[in-house]
Amino acid sequence: MIIDSIPPTAEAESPAVVWNRKNPYPAPLQANQKLNNPGTHRDCRHLEFSLGDSGLTYEVGDAAATLPKNDPELVDEILGILGFQADKLIKLKNGREVSLRDALTHDFDICTLSKNVIKKWSDISGHPDIKAALEDDERMGQLLEGWQIIDLLIEFPIGFQSPDQFTGILRKLQPRLYSIASSPKAHPGKLHLTVAKVEYESRGRKRKGVCSTYLCDRVPIGDTVRVFTQAAKNFKLPQDSSTDIIMVGPGTGIAPFRAFLYERKAIGGSGRNWLFFGNPHEATDYFYQEEFEALRSEGVLNRIDLAWSRDQDYKIYVQDKINEASGELWEWIDGGAHLYVCGDAVYMAGDVDKALHSAVEEHGGMTPDEAATYVEQMKTDKRYQLDVY
Repeated sequence: MIIDSIPPTAEAESPAVVWNRKNPYPAPLQANQKLNNPGTHRDCRHLEFSLGDSGLTYEVGDAAATLPKNDPELVDEILGILGFQADKLIKLKNGREVSLRDALTHDFDICTLSKNVIKKWSDISGHPDIKAALEDDERMGQLLEGWQIIDLLIEFPIGFQSPDQFTGILRKLQPRLYSIASSPKAHPGKLHLTVAKVEYESRGRKRKGVCSTYLCDRVPIGDTVRVFTQAAKNFKLPQDSSTDIIMVGPGTGIAPFRAFLYERKAIGGSGRNWLFFGNPHEATDYFYQEEFEALRSEGVLNRIDLAWSRDQDYKIYVQDKINEASGELWEWIDGGAHLYVCGDAVYMAGDVDKALHSAVEEHGGMTPDEAATYVEQMKTDKRYQLDVY
C-alpha cells in the first residue's frame, strides 16, 4: 500500500529567548542620576534600566548582575606594553575568535590579581621577587591588595611570545552584583541600582573600579548593559505584610530598603517600617532624601534615624543610633519585628550586631549568653537577615 506523504503541520513558533547568566539581557539605560549634592568628591549614582519584554523577574531583596567592559584607556596602555597588534585574532575557550582588543575589553579581567595569576606570572618570568612573594604571606597580601595587572607588566615585564600566552594568565571578566533598589510592583518593567563610583590612587596611578566607572561614566542613555537577576533566598520581606521591619543600610546599603519601602507601599502593608541610614555629610550625602521624606509623610516610613559621621567633631554611625534607640528597638523586636542589615561587612555589620546583642541583653533582661542564643534564634527564624559585602 502506498502511503501519501503527511502534509506539513503549521510551522512551530520560535522558542522565546531565555535571558539568564549564560545569556544576559541587553537592558537599555534610561536614567543616570547623581545622588550626591555638590561639595563632595564622592560620586554615587541612581541608575534605571528597562527590562522591556525580556521576561526577567525579580523580588525585592534580590540582586542584579551586570557585565562590565574594561576601561578603553587601560586596554590601550596594556596593548602598548605588549606590542601586539590590537586586531590580532585570538581564540577564546568557547571557540570564538575575537580581536585581542575585544578580548581585553569584554572577556578578560585585566585588573585583578590573584595568587594563581601571580604564580603563572612567576612561572613565565622567573623573577625572584615574584617567587619570593609566593612564599611569604605578608608580601603576597601586599601584592594582592595594592597591585594590578598593569603593575606587573611595568615592574616585572615578560616578553610574551603570543597574545594567547598573556591572556592565558588572566581570569575571566566576572559579572558584578548589585542589590536591586526597585520594587517590581512599584516599578514594573524597570530595574534600579544604587552604584558608588570607585576611583582612587595607588602606587602613583589613578585606579578605576571596573564596573562602577563603566556604569556611571561610559554608558550613554539609551545604550545597553548586559544584565541578569539573581535571587537572594535569605534576604526577603516577611510574608505577612503586617509584620514590622527594621532596616539598617548606610551608604549604598540603602538600595534594597528603598525597594522594601516601595514594595510595602504598593501592597498596602500595615506593618511599621523603621530605617537607619548613614553617610558622611547630610548636605551632600543624603541619598533619596526627597523620596524618603515623601514616604514618611505618606505614613509608609514610620521612623528614620540618620547618622552623619563627619558633621560634628566626633563620629556618629548607624550603630550609635541603634544604641541610642535600643529601648524602642527591643520593643519592636520583642513584638516580632524583622531586622535587616545591608552594606559593609568588615566594620559596620559587626558593630550593628554588637549593638543588637546589647539591646537584647539590656532591655530583654538577658545574660550575654542568653542574648546570643536569642539573636541566633532570630537568624534561624529569618527575623535577622544580612546582605553584606
